[in-house]
Amino acid sequence: MSASGGTKAIVAALGANMAIAVAKFVAAAFSGSASMMAEGVHSVADSGNQALLLLGGKKAKREANEEHPFGYGRERYIYSFLVSIVLFSIGGVFALYEGYEKISHPHAVEHWYWPVGVLVFAIIAESFSFRTAIRESNEVRGSLSWGQFIRRAKAPELPVVLLEDLGALVGLVLALGGVGLALLTGDGVWDGVGTMCIGVLLVVIAIVLAAETKSLLLGESADPVERGKIHEALVAGETVTSVIHMRTLHLGPEELLVAAKVAVQHDDTAGEIAEAIDAAEKRVREAVPIARVIYLEPDILRTPVQKKTDGAPAAPGSSESSGSSGSD
Repeated sequence: MSASGGTKAIVAALGANMAIAVAKFVAAAFSGSASMMAEGVHSVADSGNQALLLLGGKKAKREANEEHPFGYGRERYIYSFLVSIVLFSIGGVFALYEGYEKISHPHAVEHWYWPVGVLVFAIIAESFSFRTAIRESNEVRGSLSWGQFIRRAKAPELPVVLLEDLGALVGLVLALGGVGLALLTGDGVWDGVGTMCIGVLLVVIAIVLAAETKSLLLGESADPVERGKIHEALVAGETVTSVIHMRTLHLGPEELLVAAKVAVQHDDTAGEIAEAIDAAEKRVREAVPIARVIYLEPDILRTPVQKKTDGAPAAPGSSESSGSSGSD
């Protein structure tokens, strides 16, 4: 994901949510609608989430240092995980509490035109924000389905904004339905029911986001296409005959670590092996530009084996402690 594309979607969502939050709180104050109060808190939580994503993107740009030699790219994952916690606690749990209170102590919705007008305005504003997120996501998701894009994206910002905007739109429809039923029936319980539905929706979205960002925090490998390109680049020269095993790890959305044990001929000189390693590293960086940190370990392949990639065991007879060559 390009940084500009992600930032554009975040800023669009931030602007929409701040305007909507103010309008919702005004409507809640005049109408006494619990759904509107829950939606107002939801918009505040979303605004805070977008601020967290922007902060995480800024902190991730810091240069590597002695204490953090691989840089700060994972800051973006950490702040995205915080977003899921905020969405769960402030958005979902608060809405569930408000809905329970409204069902337990229902009262009629007053000045109905306030909540209805604000909800219609909010749906329009959120639709524009959602459209921006969809347009930016379409530029990077390729042939992936939306579900695959959310599960496989290494840059967390666009999936987060997409799910937030989707949840906001569905939540607004639920709030409008709750307020509408309360007005039609004269029973304020429906307002509470709408609020409870909003809370359940936000909790589900928060759990999905937490699961996806947890996987990124634990460390994910390059996708299969990138691993294939790296493998081909390593063996494209004459000296490296095969890849005994290979590991990749995302240090950040646009930073990839590559570690591989490669097979060379037993009669190659040290100079020839060093040149081959340098050439292989150059080919890998050309094939996969986000491969920033590469460590290659030459070894002699004693037993013919099938070429290995991420997750594969070392070849029989190969040594894990053989001399290595690497570069940052």
